[in-house]
Amino acid sequence: MLDETLARLRTYRNNISRYRRLLQTSLTALERDFIEQRLSEEEAALNRLASDTFPIALSLPPNMPPPQAA
Repeated sequence: MLDETLARLRTYRNNISRYRRLLQTSLTALERDFIEQRLSEEEAALNRLASDTFPIALSLPPNMPPPQAA
């Protein structure tokens, strides 16, 4: 079950990357609208599946600054 869910997450992520790459190309307005809609749908599906799969969100204590990127 987890393997299937991880595969679905990977598929959504790959689709999102593909749509973002397509948006960087020359497109008609109709094509751009379609791809933007599909991108939005894929992002929503990814977020929904990720939150269902990993429901625990870790947060920092109120007064702790976020970690610095290396």
